[in-house]
Amino acid sequence: MGMKNDTDIELCGPFSVKDSSGNTRAIEAIRIFDEGYGIIDVYVHMLASMDDDRLYDDTILISQIMARLRQLGYVGPDFGHGDLGLQDDKLIVLEAPEAFNAFAASRGWKDLAAEFAEDDAADTHTHTGGEAASSTLLDALMRKFKSP
Repeated sequence: MGMKNDTDIELCGPFSVKDSSGNTRAIEAIRIFDEGYGIIDVYVHMLASMDDDRLYDDTILISQIMARLRQLGYVGPDFGHGDLGLQDDKLIVLEAPEAFNAFAASRGWKDLAAEFAEDDAADTHTHTGGEAASSTLLDALMRKFKSP
């Protein structure tokens, strides 16, 4: 499951961590897709196969990945593991909380949900303008009926 293409952002390159058994694990890179809707999956690419080790559940290893992301500027809670179907023998997928979005955006990530919200806001402004005009018209009409 290679992500090396135009739609990903590399958050950091190679570094090593230790798992809860004391084994050193080489991480090739941590990447995210360059756009998404709200919840961001964080892809931790391992240099070697993890075989059947469930490292996405290894709190010692994950805490070191979190420490690396915090060194890079992330501020917020730890990540949980992502969808189990996404986990691979050389890939740990973590699901970032909403607090990660600002950090991801600072690295070039686009929140498609926010873009839709902006589109909705633009639509609302045009409607609001119409409502303001019709309420002014209604006020004028009400005054007309009230006047003797």
